Amino acid sequence: MSSLVPPGELVARMERFRSRMDAENTGWECAAILGRINMFYLTGTMPDGLLLIPRDGEAVLWVRRSYERALDESCFPRIEPMESYRDASRESGILSDTVYLETELVPLAMLQRLQKHFPFSRVRPLDLQISKVRAEKSAYELSRMEQAGRIHEKVLEELVPRILVEGMSEAGFGSEVYSVMVGEGHFGIVRFGGMGIEIEVGHLGFGESSLYPTSFDGPGGSRGMGPAAPVLGSPERKLAMGDLVYIDNGCMVEGYQTDKTMTYMFGGQIPEDAIEIHHQCIDIQNDVASQLRPGVIPSRIYEDTLDSLSPGFLENFMGYRERKAQFLGHGVGLQVDEIPVIARGFDEPLREGMTIAIEPKKGVAGVGLVGIENTFVVTTGGGRSITGSSPGLIPV
Repeated sequence: MSSLVPPGELVARMERFRSRMDAENTGWECAAILGRINMFYLTGTMPDGLLLIPRDGEAVLWVRRSYERALDESCFPRIEPMESYRDASRESGILSDTVYLETELVPLAMLQRLQKHFPFSRVRPLDLQISKVRAEKSAYELSRMEQAGRIHEKVLEELVPRILVEGMSEAGFGSEVYSVMVGEGHFGIVRFGGMGIEIEVGHLGFGESSLYPTSFDGPGGSRGMGPAAPVLGSPERKLAMGDLVYIDNGCMVEGYQTDKTMTYMFGGQIPEDAIEIHHQCIDIQNDVASQLRPGVIPSRIYEDTLDSLSPGFLENFMGYRERKAQFLGHGVGLQVDEIPVIARGFDEPLREGMTIAIEPKKGVAGVGLVGIENTFVVTTGGGRSITGSSPGLIPV
């Protein structure tokens, strides 16, 4: 059983959210949270419900299902039952004409149901504000991520080599990894914020399978089970001697995730030029990580890093052919794709306690995707890895 999010932690999160709203949305009067991840962040539970946050006054978590569970697992000060939004509207007394919502998440039909019972006519977004608040991790949050990181390190650096057997399928490999991770304490889910993103275990592949195109905005690929389920791994692709094995996945503990990529050389060494490229990716990761200090600008790290690389190396860097990710790293926490991002356009300075997965990778024809990924904490001394230190290309 997970531990409850402490009351003091919830109070601090709500205070930071309100302060951010005051700073960026002058005169705001009411915010409504419907997304379950943000609801969990602010209340410690994720029911079917509505979290109403007035600028002045007590925030109330209205729960449709399950009220009993919410009371059992949340230390939030005020939790009330409701049958529909009508109950919340009748009791809340909120009359603001403008409500701030998660406009990236709330479907039109849900918005219309809210407007049926609440007298607001204008909607404004709060997505960026709550994302910025979540980006800075507390000691409580970091402790969960560090635990996830230890599991991640053990499974990918120590246990996966024992799983790999000649003739096993990619799908079988993914199933084995999932079982081992859950056995070590992984909570079994990898969460993303993007609409419609589905990941089972992670991106994994043998050989050039890791270069197969997907709709996922990342450097790696995966053929998957097929068009209806481009996830997990191919049941037809079997592990053969000399294959590069690639896996990029998340590990969760009590809602908090780490992101890590590891590679293995099965039954023989991959070509020397691919090994050299891999080690260049390791150097890039270490250089970027050294810059993860408070006050540093993410976009500047990105631009400086790309400017330092040769045109030849940039070819197939962060992907393969025309399919290239336009970032070097991304925030991670309650979801794998959080802010800040080490990319153009992210110009706000880093702050201590932010957690960022750095993942320099490069596609190599005939081999697959080489490179590395680890999750780092922003500190005054540079990024501190919480997912291990193996350079990858582990011989099996």
